[in-house]
Amino acid sequence: MSGHSKWANIKNKKAKVDSQRAVVFQKYSRELIVASRLGGPDPAGNFRLRTAIEKAKAAGLPNDNIKRAIDKGAGAGASENYEELTYEGYGAGGVAVFVEVMTDNRNRTAGDIRSFFSKFHGNLGENGCVGWMFQQKGSITFNSDEVDFEKLFESAIELDAEDVLEEDDEYKVITSVENFQKVVEGLENAGFKSVSAELTRIPENTIEVSDVETANFVLKLLDKLEEHDDVQNVYSNCDIPDEIMEKLEA
Repeated sequence: MSGHSKWANIKNKKAKVDSQRAVVFQKYSRELIVASRLGGPDPAGNFRLRTAIEKAKAAGLPNDNIKRAIDKGAGAGASENYEELTYEGYGAGGVAVFVEVMTDNRNRTAGDIRSFFSKFHGNLGENGCVGWMFQQKGSITFNSDEVDFEKLFESAIELDAEDVLEEDDEYKVITSVENFQKVVEGLENAGFKSVSAELTRIPENTIEVSDVETANFVLKLLDKLEEHDDVQNVYSNCDIPDEIMEKLEA
């Protein structure tokens, strides 16, 4: 029986991993479709598409899937009509949550997201209720083992980047949205190979969640949103101390 239970657990874990991979692949495929539709199928002349391709490859999306998504966006065959929308609200403890989606059915998506907020003690609000708390920035990440910080810093500042941060084993160059493409291409031309380059949203301030139950609700909400097929990105200003995370993981 123990062997059977162990095998059941392995199958369940594998099914969850496979499901998560499918969701990730779908998210990147949608971004490729929309980027190709808006800016054309040639990555040389479509910066958004080029960064989408790089992110998709880094996530393990097969080349055939990438090509198929680009062709769909360019009008080769039936192409879903995806809309880019945002949702804003508050999670448990008053933490701000900002959600970016890409959907072909806004009623379905809105209903699902509203139910997630309600289920985990949050509240979906009107557009603008928390968006002002998040600054949209460009973020270009480098492996610290492969890049000299001083040289990266000097090159980034010359290109008018806003900041260069050191986080764990990574360096992150922060830019304005308007300057993002210029900095990405400038650093590439200077010989720096990035791990990722993307637009992100950075909270102006954070809310510490020091209660285990509240932290649990917040994390479950964020996880549920991330797992949704239509959700591309989720941002929050929650700050959960290590000791609370350790209790949740125990």
